[in-house]
Amino acid sequence: MILISRNYSIFGRRRESMRRAVLSVAMLLSLVLFVLLYGTLSGEGAASSKTDRNDPVMNPLNENKTASHPSGTPFKVVIDPGHGGKDRGATGASGNFEKEFTLQLARKVEELAKQEPRIQVYMTRTDDRFISSVDRERPKFANDLDADLFISIHGNTYEDPGVSGTETYYYHKNSLSLADIMQRQVVQASGFRDRGAKKQDYFVLKDTDMPAVLIETGYATNPQEEKAMLTEEVQSRIAASILEGIKEYLKLK
Repeated sequence: MILISRNYSIFGRRRESMRRAVLSVAMLLSLVLFVLLYGTLSGEGAASSKTDRNDPVMNPLNENKTASHPSGTPFKVVIDPGHGGKDRGATGASGNFEKEFTLQLARKVEELAKQEPRIQVYMTRTDDRFISSVDRERPKFANDLDADLFISIHGNTYEDPGVSGTETYYYHKNSLSLADIMQRQVVQASGFRDRGAKKQDYFVLKDTDMPAVLIETGYATNPQEEKAMLTEEVQSRIAASILEGIKEYLKLK
């Protein structure tokens, strides 16, 4: 009888231990479930629940709008000549201002695009006009237009006049492929050093709803490079390369 009683006591303790373990696991799972539900309902999971219109993973059609673009409707492409008015931009080695070069080049792109019925170019400025950065006028113009692409044209500057080359900036993931295409096209046309496509948080890139790039075509502070940039021949080649880049990205070739 003593042996039997001891066995029952041992088995009883084991059952009690198992019951407590099961209850502990159940309580832990309930706590985890509560935390997950609370995070979702309180909005802490909002970043993963909202579709980022600039994220090609969450919104793949925004990576290249060709697939969903209405047939027969031209693509809206905003060309942004950097600076303007009292905002002169960089002062080149020759004393010329960046704002003049960017407008000349942008006009050439616009003129070439007139030969493409599938592309409609909209300019952020067509003259020597100041555009406020504080009011974010440039990205607002493109967003209100519901443009398909935004391309900002610039000339670079650096304290060392020996620095040269072309670089293209982007910010959102959906703009990387456009930046790569533009960088390759402009470098091939200009013959300038390839400085690559780089991510940068310029407001014209961050605040635009469509794929957007900023092209630093060359260094105005480099005497040799600026001299080439100011010629009709090089400007025409770069303008043609920008249009080719647009067509390549939109799969219009």
